[in-house]
Amino acid sequence: MTHRRSSIGNRPFKYLGNLLAEKNIHLPEVCLPELPVCRLTPLEENHLFQQAMADVIPLAGRKKIAPVRPRQRSGKQMPEDPDAEAIDQLKQLVETGDGFVLRHTAEYVEGATGRIPPEMFRRIHSGYFSIQGHVDLHGLNLKAAREHFDGFMGHAIASGKRAVLVVHGRGRSSPGPPVLKRNLFRWLVSGHWKRWVIAFTSARSCDGGTGATYVLLRRRPR
Repeated sequence: MTHRRSSIGNRPFKYLGNLLAEKNIHLPEVCLPELPVCRLTPLEENHLFQQAMADVIPLAGRKKIAPVRPRQRSGKQMPEDPDAEAIDQLKQLVETGDGFVLRHTAEYVEGATGRIPPEMFRRIHSGYFSIQGHVDLHGLNLKAAREHFDGFMGHAIASGKRAVLVVHGRGRSSPGPPVLKRNLFRWLVSGHWKRWVIAFTSARSCDGGTGATYVLLRRRPR
């Protein structure tokens, strides 16, 4: 173990104790008197302070610093527009599409062939399930669309696909309600494919929006 070198170089009394012991010299014990505890009153403390400060002379040229008060704005302050935030959100929606929720529109569609938790619809619509196949029925007449849909569903089920996308369009060119979209709803909830369908919702904007439908399929028929 290494000893740390002292920071004090000159220590004249280092061996004083040994020297006194060799010469058998006994130093008298010194007892300090106990000072009485004296508590001063506030008035006595103030008097002592005044005596201590009696010969103190303030420095010349010292000025007191006045507190800076906030400067008041000239003129009347215009009240905030209560609709400003709503206008900004609407502008952002028109320019970027941010904040647009398809589930809040009248064209949004969802359905199920049995009882499922409401959370399942949100997961399907949000893209939680990876799309494993799709078919485009847009522009076909009703008979051709049904043939393409039946062939696609048969192949998807035989290959074990669980989540598929059916593009049918929004039916804007139809004189009445959208034909393909309306019939697709009927094909999914009735007939042969009902046994294989768990639930379906309108797709996200990136996959066609309300002009396409996500379909979640079973592993085995119901």
